[in-house]
Amino acid sequence: MFLLFPFIDTGFGMYKPQLLFPVMATPNGTLVHPAYFLLVGIPGLGPNIHFWLAFPLCFMYALASLGNLALFLIIRLERRLHEPMYLFLAMLSTIDLVLSSVSMHKMASLFLIGIQTEFNVCLAQMFLIHALSAMESAVLLAMAFDHFVAICHPLGHASVLTGPTGAKTGLAALTRGFVFFFPLPFILKRLSYCRTHTVTRSFCLPQDIMKLSCTDTTVNVVYGLFIILSVMGVDSLFTGFSYILILRSVLARSSEGAAFKAFNTCVSHLCAVLVFYVPLIVLSVVHRLGGPTSLLHVVMANVYLLLPPVVNPIVYGAKTKEVHSRVCHMFSQDGR
Repeated sequence: MFLLFPFIDTGFGMYKPQLLFPVMATPNGTLVHPAYFLLVGIPGLGPNIHFWLAFPLCFMYALASLGNLALFLIIRLERRLHEPMYLFLAMLSTIDLVLSSVSMHKMASLFLIGIQTEFNVCLAQMFLIHALSAMESAVLLAMAFDHFVAICHPLGHASVLTGPTGAKTGLAALTRGFVFFFPLPFILKRLSYCRTHTVTRSFCLPQDIMKLSCTDTTVNVVYGLFIILSVMGVDSLFTGFSYILILRSVLARSSEGAAFKAFNTCVSHLCAVLVFYVPLIVLSVVHRLGGPTSLLHVVMANVYLLLPPVVNPIVYGAKTKEVHSRVCHMFSQDGR
């Protein structure tokens, strides 16, 4: 059974579509699902500004794709980099590559021409973004543990972190991200949406979709808080604890040169951690405060999604000696 509801105002200023709302019968009544969500992009900006913003976004997408792909291929082809630390880095690059492909080109299309996002496609994008973010969080934790063992227990590093151990860690990160966030689209589909269907974002987030529902969202709120605390919350806690132990070990060293050299090995990972967690924490705090979606909400959500895939390959390419030397060697051969 289907009901037609006209929906004229897009909030984007580029077209005026009408949406179809499928109505599915349930024992308790009906569930009304929109055929499409209308993504606004950045509220308050007109279509002309969105159009021009698409070009730096396309540049960021190209930079993220090429950088992460190059990082992955260097680690894959260079046999001396087949160690747990670089295996984790290859995992991070793969996650960032997929994450940028899931989000950036959709945002660029939105800014260029304005798009309608189908209900199920929106839920799928939301699941992938959150699952991939959870995987990235787990990989950052694994990398923090690798640095902790290498600095605080260097003699046991080779025996504790082996190739099979790194592979199992990657599989565990993949499984956890999938399992924890797999129910998310389904508990959103149990809601009925009878308000405006304009999402004031550049991509789909569960917090914004829940605001469009006219039914009780308690289960969604509780489950969302549970997975954020049990996944990103636990990971950030143990990552921070690892760096406290690393800092204590570094400061206890008698030689300043040795202390600086030891801590310098963590700089690129520390940058990746800050780029990932700081926007996430700010975004979570802003959402917990509630209220209407503001420009701060949208900007922090975009920073959280766009910055890590762009920054990580640049930082690791510049700060990781083995990767940097391999890149320089490749360019020197091309220049001959």
